[in-house]
Parts: sequence; structure tokens; C-alpha cells
Amino acid sequence: MSDAVDTKPGGAEVGGLIGRKLGMTQVFTPTGELVPVTVIELGPCTVVATRQKARDGYVAAQIGFEPVKEARVGKPARGQFAKAGTTPFRVLREVRVRGEEPPVVGTQITVGDIFAAGDVVKVTGVSKGRGTAGVVKRYGFAGFPASHGTHEYFRHGGSIGNRSFPGRVLKGKRMSGRMGAERVTTTNLRVVAVRPDEHVLLIRGAVPGARNGTVMVSKHGGGAR
Repeated sequence: MSDAVDTKPGGAEVGGLIGRKLGMTQVFTPTGELVPVTVIELGPCTVVATRQKARDGYVAAQIGFEPVKEARVGKPARGQFAKAGTTPFRVLREVRVRGEEPPVVGTQITVGDIFAAGDVVKVTGVSKGRGTAGVVKRYGFAGFPASHGTHEYFRHGGSIGNRSFPGRVLKGKRMSGRMGAERVTTTNLRVVAVRPDEHVLLIRGAVPGARNGTVMVSKHGGGAR
């Protein structure tokens, strides 16, 4: 399969779309195999701006997802959408385009234009926030023996110090701290089914983020900048 799709007569190829994670379920494949899938509402996305080789040094397209009221976007964004002649969108992402020219502003791209069953994709999202976590939950530390001699020290990380050299805690030491709420990309996920009429993509396995979280689905080599 190609890494992108022709979305305009000039040969522009857009490599990804913005969507929303709806949750997980399970479906049967044509061979009768039961597989767990993540359901993603993917697109439709509208081209809001373009990046051109002669002007910007590279070729890309800025796409918008989920229309919103004009009052819900800032004044600079309103001017951008007015210039493009499109409705305001809640999410904007810049995606790579293969070809000499990007798709024209206002072009609407749907999930059926880019993806098909059997494609291998990567999904980028924000992982679930776990708050402040200790070393056992955050890194899988074993903790201390729960014997009679251990008191109030079961899930601690242990000593972090050292001798006079280097006389400090080394950078990157695994300690307690904020866990999750980070940008995560999961690669090599296979598309099980595409439902263009519902703007839905079924991907085998789990993808980053909570329900209703924004995700970016792209083919390898065609992701968001």
C-alpha cells in the first residue's frame, strides 16, 4: 500500500488524519478470528493552510478537525480561518505531503481516501495522566521484603546517594514523580476495517490516550510535524 493518498489532480499525497478515540471492542475477521480493536472516529478533515516548497522550503498541509463555534477560538485563529474560507476547527495539525504541490485549501479528506484494511499505521496521542506516582507503579520497582524486620519501608525506592565521587544524584535517576500525560506514538498497528460512511477506523490493539482523546493516525513516513 502507498504511504499516502492522491487528494487532488496535481498528485498531492496526504499522509495522515486527525481523529478521536472512541474506545475498544472486539470484532470477527472474515476468517473467523476474534480480535480486539480500538474504534477511532477519523476525520473528515479540511485543509486550512498549505506549505509550499518555493515559499516554505517543504511541502505540507495544515488540516482541521471538529468544527466549533467562532467564539471558541482566538482572534488570530479567526483570521486564519477567514482567510482559508473554512469554518473554525478545534484541532489543527500539520501533516506531510508527498508531491510537488499540496492539496488546495478547502479540500475535505476522509478516512476512506487514505486508509484501507490491512494498512500498517502509527497512532500518536496523549497518554492517560496518572498523577504523582511512586517508583513501584512508575517503574515497576520490587520494593522491600515484607519481613518482620521491615517497618514502613515497603514501596520505597531505596538509597539514591553515593560516595564523595561524584557526590551528587546522577541525572535520570528513576524516582517518584508525575506519570503519564505525555505524547506517545504507537507504531506497527494494523487496520482491521474502514467504515467510510461512519468515518470510523478499526485498529487492532490499543492506542495511547483515554476515551474521547484526540489522536493522529498516519502511515509510516507521513506523520504530523
